[in-house]
Amino acid sequence: MSPELSIVIPVYNEEDVLPLLAARLRPVADALDTTYEVVAVDDGSSDSSPVVLQRMLREWPQLRIVRLRANAGHQAAISAGLASARGGYVVTLDADLQDPPEVIPEMLAQARAHGADVVYGVRSDRSTDSVFKRLSARAFYRLIRVLSGTRAQVDAGDYRLMSRATVNAINALPEHHRVLRFVVPALGFPSASVTYRRDERAAGKSKYPLAKMIRLSLDSVTGFSTAPLRAATWLGLVGGAAAFLLLAYALVASASGHTLPGWTSTVVAVAGVGAVQLLCLGILGEYVGRMYAHLQARPTYFVAYDSLTGPVTPADEPLPAESRRA
Repeated sequence: MSPELSIVIPVYNEEDVLPLLAARLRPVADALDTTYEVVAVDDGSSDSSPVVLQRMLREWPQLRIVRLRANAGHQAAISAGLASARGGYVVTLDADLQDPPEVIPEMLAQARAHGADVVYGVRSDRSTDSVFKRLSARAFYRLIRVLSGTRAQVDAGDYRLMSRATVNAINALPEHHRVLRFVVPALGFPSASVTYRRDERAAGKSKYPLAKMIRLSLDSVTGFSTAPLRAATWLGLVGGAAAFLLLAYALVASASGHTLPGWTSTVVAVAGVGAVQLLCLGILGEYVGRMYAHLQARPTYFVAYDSLTGPVTPADEPLPAESRRA
């Protein structure tokens, strides 16, 4: 029989934190008085995380290991876990213990009491994050809400509980490079939220440096809004109007005999127009790149092993939903 609750945890080089995670998560899950499974998705770890998971599996029968053939990224690992999870409710939780597993019972209670399809974990206290990260995250979430029109929760990451209907809807999406923290609100399913204090990473190092955060931001903006394309159009119109005014000024100055050699003004005008053109080309390139990746229909991940069923061969593995052509 399928468990009532699945807890999906992406794991990438987390050998130090996994024992701490098990020590905190298992008592919480066992006390729920319901059937559950913990789906640990090994995202191609290069340390001893696979060994630690196998040791945990011998002592924790509810643990299930899904191993990807290569590192696919945080969001792809969560997607693999959602595709494998069997529970009527599914919780996604990072392994670093910054999001406390002790909140899961409250999430489950909210979903049952209010019939919510999604229960977001909202960080009420982010004092453990740097000032730059707090300010940039809040500004980014508000920007996404304005550009896309989605009601994305500010200060909510990938810690959430979802109903089976929500998970099935996500698995059916053909989208590549999906950013789940914006995909889920875009579905518009009934939702609730719980608040918690965000802790420091329990062990190990962050797997989300600035470069990955920028990449995630670009995927979020280009995946949920065409506003940058409209902005590029407006920038082109403004640049064209400025160029027309500059041409009119040059003609009037030439006719009145007040022309002077203007190297500086020429360079500024050319550089300004060139910058606008390059910005517009960059924005167009992001969207074209997304369309190109979608047309290629390459799977974002491949499963190598599932402790529930055993090794998975490429011929037997079903393609992820996001790899199918629409």
